[in-house]
Amino acid sequence: MQGLVTVFGGSGFLGRYTVRALAKDGWRIRVAMRRPHLAPELRVMGDVGQIELVQANVRHPDSIAVAVDGAEAAVNLVGLLYESGRQNFAALHLDAAKTIAEAATAAGATRLVQVSAIGADAGSAAAYARTKAQGEAAVRAAFPAATILRPSVLFGEEDDFFNRFAAMAAKAPALPLIGGGKTRFQPVYAGDVGAAIAKALTLEGAPGGAYELGGPAVYSFRELMILVLKETHHRRLLVNVPFPAAQLMGSIGQLLARTPFAPPITRDQVELMKTDNIATGPGLAALGVTPTVLEAVLPTYLWKYRRGGQFADPQPLAVIV
Repeated sequence: MQGLVTVFGGSGFLGRYTVRALAKDGWRIRVAMRRPHLAPELRVMGDVGQIELVQANVRHPDSIAVAVDGAEAAVNLVGLLYESGRQNFAALHLDAAKTIAEAATAAGATRLVQVSAIGADAGSAAAYARTKAQGEAAVRAAFPAATILRPSVLFGEEDDFFNRFAAMAAKAPALPLIGGGKTRFQPVYAGDVGAAIAKALTLEGAPGGAYELGGPAVYSFRELMILVLKETHHRRLLVNVPFPAAQLMGSIGQLLARTPFAPPITRDQVELMKTDNIATGPGLAALGVTPTVLEAVLPTYLWKYRRGGQFADPQPLAVIV
């Protein structure tokens, strides 16, 4: 069995795939989270006693230090898609990343994987991308040998992207094409990213490197919306929404973010969509991971948005543009 690795953000969407991949590779895993009692399913992703859940809050340095004590490696998956109250980009993408890297160094850990995002840019107009880049810089300063992974849009059973638009297709008469639907994406399977994280902890040459993780194909946003309609068997309008109008929608979403309800889109997310989200440079192949095809996975979970459920008869794609 491998040594001990501490995973921050292990109870989230990507966290579940990461914990499973690390358990498969034989690591002893300590999952640090705010509410361990809410994620008992993580314990059964490995052998008896292989995975332990501990309480930690990334805003409290003392709890982070305890979580990494005795660990040979650490993985930081903590991140936000939109801000809400004290859960803001600067606190989680920058401050938490810096604190985790400093604690890992102090604990004598030899490996650290920091999960960032494609498009991380300190000069970006989007706070999400800006703070992701600032977090990378802070991690590098505290733990120079850290491996940085920048995934594109994630897909998988509990993803926030395809599920969001599939739910919209099931209820709304139209799907919006932000900026005309021309923005390009390279969706990557969450299971592949989890495998890449596990590889980055053991692969020679990975420490100190940066990898952009994308799937095997590039799609425009419009093509992705058509794929969602195909898998959910819905006939819907595809409406071009110019960026200025989308920013207005994002402003309304920003207000919704202050409530318990998730916003359909925020101003920051609109800003991100002005730039293609495509992997460049070393990626999954450099980490020894073969990317999974999007069309092979979407049908396994988007069926729940069909009127007839999983066994509904296939319907011809009918999109009104």
